Amino acid sequence: MARRATVAVDSPGRLTVWYDGDCPICTAEIGLVRRLDRSRAIAFVDLSLPGPCPTDRAARLARLHAQPRGGAMLSGAAAIVAMWRVLPGLRPLAFVASAPPMLWLLERAYLAFLRGRPTLQALARRGAAWRARRVR
Repeated sequence: MARRATVAVDSPGRLTVWYDGDCPICTAEIGLVRRLDRSRAIAFVDLSLPGPCPTDRAARLARLHAQPRGGAMLSGAAAIVAMWRVLPGLRPLAFVASAPPMLWLLERAYLAFLRGRPTLQALARRGAAWRARRVR
């Protein structure tokens, strides 16, 4: 699978998102967001590729991080909602998700995902390997 080159942190996007390009689940989610981001408002940085990382790379790999241009660093559910906010089709969802009780619930769901992430990654990799064998 070909990888896109890493995007410089100072790219023209209104929002920079750092993600784990070695995680098949993360890559699938980012792929969907890329397709929805027709105006290229989001700059994506694949942390599995060599390149600059403004803070601790391990911490960035552990959770999704996003930073609006000139704004504070966000992580977890807040980073996901920030992506939704810059995508016109998902802006209404971001509005609802930004309410404190909803954001709190989304963060709890994100933490549950993180606990199961290694197992989900292994299953996704096995599924991809199985599909690749079937194509041959």
